[in-house]
Amino acid sequence: MDFTQRLQVYEFSLSETDDMIGAYISAHRTDAAQMSIQKLAGQLHLAPNALLRFAKKLGYSGFAEMKLALRQEGAPSPDAGVPQNIRRTLEMLAPGSLQLAAKAMFRARRVYFYGIGDSEPLCEMMTHNLKCVGRTAECFSYRHDMYYSAQNARPGDLVLVISATGETDMLIQALQMAKERGAASISLTHLCKNPVAALADYNLYCWVPTQLIGGYEVTDRTPLMLALRFLSEAFWQQCGVAPADNGN
Repeated sequence: MDFTQRLQVYEFSLSETDDMIGAYISAHRTDAAQMSIQKLAGQLHLAPNALLRFAKKLGYSGFAEMKLALRQEGAPSPDAGVPQNIRRTLEMLAPGSLQLAAKAMFRARRVYFYGIGDSEPLCEMMTHNLKCVGRTAECFSYRHDMYYSAQNARPGDLVLVISATGETDMLIQALQMAKERGAASISLTHLCKNPVAALADYNLYCWVPTQLIGGYEVTDRTPLMLALRFLSEAFWQQCGVAPADNGN
């Protein structure tokens, strides 16, 4: 996960000062990667501790690791395909954002899961994961049912949209309708700027770049399922339960 991607993933935790630091480093990436913490702090008229806090908010161990990562950006990835998708997704699943989303689900009176195509089975899985602890949850196979739920949503309800691209018109429209009626919302998309994430109250990201063979989409959905498993376990933790191994 590069510096720009970290800014997006951890956006929920960044202050205005952090945004200023991020903007400066983004604009002077090569120079910043060579500066000492004291010199960069001087350029920004900040205390060095502000840079240390900023680096840790982005998931680095400290300023030195952030500088090293900036220098290494653009180097070839050590893996590709499914291993790379999983590795990057694990980097993007910030514990703070997972906890915020899980708490929002826990507080909700009712949760609707919106997804179409290959994402529909994931909605069914999440519906089961909530119903098994006695919570009210629904997913939809037909567009008019999804729209009906959105039109009848109200404060206290929550919508979770699962979309690899975050650009599906049907999901955007349903999310807009639900928000207009006061429902809270969570998005799970590929790490990119997209309309679904822009609309949602809470954003979760994974690495699911669109893949094609012979004009057919063959995008790896494994990262979406991985992210949803982490979210389910964070939600169950909020409920005070945990899955039990039956010994098989």
